[in-house]
Amino acid sequence: MEKVWITGASSGIGEACALRYAAEGAALVLTSSSAERLQPVAERCRAAGAAGVTVLPYDLSDPAGIPALARQAWEAFGGLDTAFLNAGISQRTTVEDSSGEMLRKIMEVNYFSPVGIAQELLPHLLEQGGGHIAVTTSIAGRFGFPLRCGYSSSKFALYGFFETLQAEYYDRGIRVTIVCPGRVRTNISRYALDKGGVPHGRLDSGQAGGLAPEAAAKQIVRAIRRGRREVLVGRGELVMTYIKRFFPGLCARLARRIKPM
Repeated sequence: MEKVWITGASSGIGEACALRYAAEGAALVLTSSSAERLQPVAERCRAAGAAGVTVLPYDLSDPAGIPALARQAWEAFGGLDTAFLNAGISQRTTVEDSSGEMLRKIMEVNYFSPVGIAQELLPHLLEQGGGHIAVTTSIAGRFGFPLRCGYSSSKFALYGFFETLQAEYYDRGIRVTIVCPGRVRTNISRYALDKGGVPHGRLDSGQAGGLAPEAAAKQIVRAIRRGRREVLVGRGELVMTYIKRFFPGLCARLARRIKPM
């Protein structure tokens, strides 16, 4: 029985991956900031065939409870095979309109919470002989993107930490998959922080036309199972990652022309 913990599991990519794992008979630990939104997902996972489902709601912007949360997730089914650290928050503000408080919240949820969870799980994974950690970054973690200064920074930082984690512990059985989505049809833009820290409250056009979460989940779960180092998830927008790699000057010019949304 595979044992999987997914954060950000109440909607979008996290929910779709939970349902895919459930259909394959995995035991699931599901985390999100909203217990109310997690419960229906848990019921759908049980109906889909999950061997078991434990719901652990938690606000990942609060670092104090991360150790206890990781311990509960580990103990729910007597260990974990995979932790998919998917939770995240975005923004829709310029550098001028991004307060220090907003930037710190984004970094806390997007960077420090997956880092903290990974550090808490690592000794247990090593003791059992290995395990898999997957983390969701973004193509905005490959190049700067308008109205995403904090979000993009947090996603850049994930690459540095998790590539280092794999480099240090690969020979001891730790596998890392970096999940790099482009535009996927999720609610991330609805909950993105707007000026003053209020929710953006609407689905952006790019998000609305993005890849379906179910299609994204198929690619992500397959990549994790195959032990891939990184998986790019999306459509034509992913070409920007290759432009950045081979033509960084062109990428910078294109980024300046991206219509903010």
